[in-house]
Amino acid sequence: MCLERWVTIAVLTYNRREQVLRTLAALSAVAGDRSIVVVDNGSGDGTPAAIAKAFPSIRLISLRHNIGAAARNAAVAQITTPYVAFCDDDTQWEPWALEQAVQILEAAPQVAVLSARVVVGTEGRLDPTCVDMENSPLPREGLPGPQLLGFMAGACVMRVRAFNEAGGYWAPFFIGGEEELMALDLVQKGWCIVYAQQVVSRHFPSSLRDSGLRKRLLARNAIWVAWMRRPWTRAWRETALQLRKAHRQRDFWPVALRAVAGLPRALANRKLISQRVETMRMQLDSYRPPP
Repeated sequence: MCLERWVTIAVLTYNRREQVLRTLAALSAVAGDRSIVVVDNGSGDGTPAAIAKAFPSIRLISLRHNIGAAARNAAVAQITTPYVAFCDDDTQWEPWALEQAVQILEAAPQVAVLSARVVVGTEGRLDPTCVDMENSPLPREGLPGPQLLGFMAGACVMRVRAFNEAGGYWAPFFIGGEEELMALDLVQKGWCIVYAQQVVSRHFPSSLRDSGLRKRLLARNAIWVAWMRRPWTRAWRETALQLRKAHRQRDFWPVALRAVAGLPRALANRKLISQRVETMRMQLDSYRPPP
């Protein structure tokens, strides 16, 4: 299969010069430079210059400022293939993973997103999130894998048409759970999201992470999504849940203030999901996996 005709790999990077160079070397061996587009999120460590020197054939988009997950929108705007394989600077697609993804998507036109099986490091430990996806309680409905109402933004293969229909990533989220809103909107539009265990991404977690900030943004974004798409009672419950969790982690005020500051903008974009999608969401909320 000539991957160049079918899928483009979109890599997002920020201030991880050495790691992204290793990632691009691995991806080039899998798909070739012309099948890769990189968006640099305003790095200050010389990342764009290093990429341009080492991989002159790779399409490089250099942004002035770090806009988080919305930088993926800039990548998709440059893509002409029917599918896009999203990748972070610390994740790599395994050989044959993208061929598998294309074959699945070609055979299942109702599927918008394949969330990959993610293995961690050289030892190949399965990411715990994949266990939850494999055990999804949602009805399979003849799909090529367990049905989901979410996906891993940095390890998925998506139809470009579906991405554009959903409007891309909402910029105010910045990063942290940014895929939740898109997942709800895709399913609301009639698309399906599937866990594809045969499509494998390998994750090499970077030490250059601000885990505290990410936790706060995850909580804030979950609150915003609830007010943007869910019934009022569910939005209040999600808000209370996230604030209780933040309190236990001694992050109550940082989360609460961030959530309140952006709530008017979130409410301005409120579009209630259907009862069908809300029922799916409630199934997932109430599901308790077997011990």
